[in-house]
Amino acid sequence: MENISKQQIIEKFRQSEKDTGSVQVQVALLTERINHLTEHLKVNKNDNHSRRGLLQMVGKRKGFLLYLKERDIEAYRTLIKELGIRDIK
Repeated sequence: MENISKQQIIEKFRQSEKDTGSVQVQVALLTERINHLTEHLKVNKNDNHSRRGLLQMVGKRKGFLLYLKERDIEAYRTLIKELGIRDIK
């Protein structure tokens, strides 16, 4: 998922025509932001403000994934496979 626009991510993961805020879309958008920020922190090792924001995003994404795992295990498995992220405990 290198440099994909927000609109492209929404179109790929949406559940219906007008869907912009389902759990799958939110997780995909957060994953893109997390990947971008991770690359930023590889270059700027002392940027602790961004590191804090990154940790908050990871925590938020974990919450969304836990919710999805409880509600719809198949959608959860499909999503983590497409995004290339690990299974959460």
